[in-house]
Amino acid sequence: MRKMFLALAGLALIASPVLAGKFNKVVSVGDKAPVFSGIPAITGDQETSLSLSDLKEDVVVLVFMNNECPVVTAVEDRLIDFVNDYKGKSVKLVGVSVIRNDSLSKIKAYYKKKGENFTYGLDETQAMGKAYGATNTPQFFVLDKSRTIRYTGAMDDSPNKEDAVKKTYVRDAVDALLAGKEIEVTETKTIGCGIGYAK
Repeated sequence: MRKMFLALAGLALIASPVLAGKFNKVVSVGDKAPVFSGIPAITGDQETSLSLSDLKEDVVVLVFMNNECPVVTAVEDRLIDFVNDYKGKSVKLVGVSVIRNDSLSKIKAYYKKKGENFTYGLDETQAMGKAYGATNTPQFFVLDKSRTIRYTGAMDDSPNKEDAVKKTYVRDAVDALLAGKEIEVTETKTIGCGIGYAK
């Protein structure tokens, strides 16, 4: 636990760009992703730990989550489908909760109940959320191979109804990176439940 705390303590210093994004006031597209390590996590039936340096895929999709948020609940099937659709491609989706009243045992039970198929971590210190400028759940960050932030914001343009989706921001960003193309939309406003940070 001490190791994890020390690793996270420097996050706020790493994520302090001169210019922040339009919607994100801490980091901007084009910034190096804040480093994190030793985050307790669930993968399948196993308890594990989550570190940015352990993720070897060309594209990493990081999403800040909260199991009690109805907007997160509304996109969960989309997250599961996303993981299945990109199987065999060099893409990794990871979820992290920075919610104060959350616990790994709660996440584990919820993970099993929902049939989630991605690594889901818990940062009790909330340092990770602060470093990424996460304000709402769900909030997405797409990182390229060099772990530069290439997209930040919402998963798509319909926070509630999947059948109303017309613009798939995260998928479009991932597909563009895999194809070596420019991402057309690099930042969107996140709609969801606010993250309450301890003072």
